[in-house]
Order: sequence, then structure tokens, then C-alpha cells
Amino acid sequence: MLSKAQISLITSLQNKKYRKQHGLFVVEGVKSVMEFLSSNYQVESIFYTGDANTKVGKISHNIKSHMLTEAEFQKISSLKSPQGVLALVKLPTQQQIEIADLANEYSIVLDDVQDPGNLGTIIRTAEWFGITHIICSSGTVDAYNPKVVQATMGSLARVKIHYTDLMDFISKADLPVYGALLQGQSIYQTEWKDAGLIVMGNEGNGISDELIARIDQAVTIPRIGQAESLNVAVATTIFCSEIARRKLL
Repeated sequence: MLSKAQISLITSLQNKKYRKQHGLFVVEGVKSVMEFLSSNYQVESIFYTGDANTKVGKISHNIKSHMLTEAEFQKISSLKSPQGVLALVKLPTQQQIEIADLANEYSIVLDDVQDPGNLGTIIRTAEWFGITHIICSSGTVDAYNPKVVQATMGSLARVKIHYTDLMDFISKADLPVYGALLQGQSIYQTEWKDAGLIVMGNEGNGISDELIARIDQAVTIPRIGQAESLNVAVATTIFCSEIARRKLL
């Protein structure tokens, strides 16, 4: 039986303050939970309904598991159509970024991206194109927000997310810095180096003036129609796709 304390704990993890306090975040859905079970993350406990148990398969004896009724599960799920599986996963220890780890690859830098769905999609896109590091400003939405976790569809289990002072980070990173701006060189004519940083800006304000001053190459996606701007997750996908295309030529 699900206790009031368990319900209170799980629902409180919708809030960043309590995720940090308890050192836990929520993962929902069969696919996402399975991805974290087979990752380096530590799954503390799993809650599931009888029907979902067969989908998850054999659960490790080292993980606390709780079988719930459909009614009980509804009390802890944040989804409109719950899949009957929810895991509590330990937050990873925030580690300092090692610049050397970024030397031979492209990494995404996010300047105050605030929409959970956008960040989740960017994380999922990054994994698709083989990008392993995303560096976020402190004003970027928390990657362990349940909506972000859900949108990544398990990719969060493998993509490394860092939160740091972007000005300090970029000043120390000896890498070419490309910024997504409305005024810049066409993405299809840009000379892409073997490694670099791709800076994407806030949904409403774009890249901050301070960071623009640190950009080596302003890059734009040519506009053919009349739309005023592109969604940041869509723009990030186009950048990743073009860089991948150049590598495969």
C-alpha cells in the first residue's frame, strides 16, 4: 500500500527545491525507466502496476519495488495517460567540466533555455547525432524537471548535462564558438572545424549580448518563408544535422 509519506515525497519532486533536498528525481514510462535501469544512474526504487510489471521485466533485487493499484499510481503520476511505471533515481553529483573531454567533438551550449520540452528535445537530438555534452547556464531549466526527463525519452541517461557560468567556461575553452543568430553566415556556407561549441539562445531573447561578444562565428539558418523565428529545439536539430552531414562527407 502506498503511504502518505511516499505520495508526498514523489509529488514534491516536481519542484527543483525538493529534488535537490532529497537528491532524487522522477522517471516515468516503461522505455525511460528501462533506459535508466541499464545506465550508470542509481535507481533507488520503482513503483508499478500489475499490468506494467510484465513490460518492465525482471527487476533487480537490489532495487526497492512497490506494486500499486491503478488508483494508487494515479496519485503519484504527473502524466495524463500514465504507463504504470515510475522510478525514483538519484541525482548525479555535479562534476566540473573537463575541457579536455570536449577537445575532439562538438558540444551544445544553452543560454537560458527555459522551456522543459525544448530542453528535453535538445537532449534527445544531441544523443541522436552523437553529441555527449550539453553545457547550460544557471538560468536554463533544470534537466531533472519531470517534463524534461519525459521529453528526452531516456536519452538523459546517456547525455552529460553540465550547469556552469557560461562566460567563464567559454573563456577557458580553447575551442571555436559558433552562435545561432538571425544575422550571420549561412549554416550551409559555414566552415565547420573538427570540434567546437554551438551556442543556442533563450526562446524569447536569443543569446545574451555578453555571450555574443565571445562568439567566433555567427551562424544563421537561411529563411525562405515569412516566419519570424525558429523554435530553439528545431534550430538545434538543424545545426546538429548539418555538422553531422559535413562529418559524413
